[in-house]
Amino acid sequence: MSRVVVWFSCGAASAVAAKMAVQEYGDRCVIAYCDTGGEHESNKQFLLDVQEWVGAPVEILKNTCGYTDHFDVYRKTKYLVGVRGARCTIELKKRLRFDFQRPDDIHVFGYTSDEKERADFFNRNNPELATDWILVRNNVSKEDCLGLLWQERIKIPKLYELGYGHNNCIGCVKGGKGYWNQIRKDFPEVYQEMALVEREINHSIFRKEDGTRIWLDEMPKDAGNYKKEPPISCGLSCGDTLDQIRSPNAAG
Repeated sequence: MSRVVVWFSCGAASAVAAKMAVQEYGDRCVIAYCDTGGEHESNKQFLLDVQEWVGAPVEILKNTCGYTDHFDVYRKTKYLVGVRGARCTIELKKRLRFDFQRPDDIHVFGYTSDEKERADFFNRNNPELATDWILVRNNVSKEDCLGLLWQERIKIPKLYELGYGHNNCIGCVKGGKGYWNQIRKDFPEVYQEMALVEREINHSIFRKEDGTRIWLDEMPKDAGNYKKEPPISCGLSCGDTLDQIRSPNAAG
């Protein structure tokens, strides 16, 4: 029988997806986690707690190129983020998934009921993959996932406690100006590191409309509004949307 691979991200939704998948598919389930090296320290305990709750081991995948974290990727590749997504996601997540997956796997991702359109879009852009959107299918929302973990007394990762809507690497290049100013407050050392990387590789996250670079070490502290910015997505489908928009077959 084919494997059912749950792509656990140390997020609340993928934790609940893993629990439901193991309950439904049993021993066919394989839970895989791509360790980027750049996530909050609290994720380690969360992974252990979820592993115990789910009742199945989490297989930790590490990149084979020697990258220590997302900053290491930026320095070695001289690239941050562009029309095809973020280089860190490609090197620290996508390549690991490509190496790990088998042709007949059924993939389970932590997309919730409020992300049905995103799930449909993923399927259209990845027709070669068999997927089970188990949270969408069971009408489970992101709030449901956080509530369930609270009921089960599983301590959520630190970024959730600080009010971030995701649990990605600390300092995500797909975040807006408001997000980065929030990082400046909560994790000043990460902000300084990213500002240093920008200068080292001569590539900034932000630009003005005329193409002029906006460097983090010069960005005003009141720039942006994190609460009003779009949610950050750092899933294994990173870049699919922009690829589709720029595809010769895309409408318009």
